[in-house]
Amino acid sequence: MSQTAHPPPAPFPAASVEQICKALADAVTGTQIPNLIAPLKVTEPPNSEGQTKWKRLFNAVADRQNRQGDGNAMLRLVGEVMRPVRFTSGPAFEQVRTAVNESLLYSGYKVRDDGKVARTTAATTVAEAQQRADDLRAELNRRNVHPDVLHFCRAELLQRNYFHAVLEASKSVADKLRTLTGEHGDGSSLVDKTCSIGQGPRIAFNTLATEWERSEQNGLVMLMKGLFSTFRNPTAHAPKVLWATSRSDALDVLTLISMLHRRLDTASIRP
Repeated sequence: MSQTAHPPPAPFPAASVEQICKALADAVTGTQIPNLIAPLKVTEPPNSEGQTKWKRLFNAVADRQNRQGDGNAMLRLVGEVMRPVRFTSGPAFEQVRTAVNESLLYSGYKVRDDGKVARTTAATTVAEAQQRADDLRAELNRRNVHPDVLHFCRAELLQRNYFHAVLEASKSVADKLRTLTGEHGDGSSLVDKTCSIGQGPRIAFNTLATEWERSEQNGLVMLMKGLFSTFRNPTAHAPKVLWATSRSDALDVLTLISMLHRRLDTASIRP
């Protein structure tokens, strides 16, 4: 039984072509462009090498779209650039794939994890496109995660490098402890110097007047120490292959780190 062929894709709007080409340009060098656009059967002007990479890609796609009357040139270029073999690492591939998909989804296409372009339901809003291109960042925004968390791990989130996203975010807690108190150090020893009741805490999460409040202080101390023990120390002692962190675990830990930041923001700083 024969399959029904899809009609040719409609030409991509100029704004979409521009954004997609800007994302693709991050993955190519100027010398690679002639070979990448050769399948589009377009010829670059003699002075084109002086132009920016994205502009050269944009001109090639626009030229072919205008002559052919469909969007196949754009999809062909995306497929050429997004071959996984062209990337030095998985995170590098995912960073470009996310950026391309944020624009490509508006036209009803996406780059799959094997680098091939596939049809999908078109996104209609910026929020939807961002969520479908990178659902972890969208979920963190939905949870209203503290901006200091995102500031420390933005690059790792873009690469979907979950372990290192959590690792960098945990550093933000230590950085805030040092900033609030002027103390030095890191990890559990820093928590003890700044927050432990036994040493007269520099950072107090409440008045410490009741047993319940002292228990809360101790609980937050243990949470910070547990965070550092889980995600700071293993990098020095465990093989890299054991560092895997799932998306769901990353979401939960980043949300915990966000809570710690909010509690530090409202804590009392003692001399």
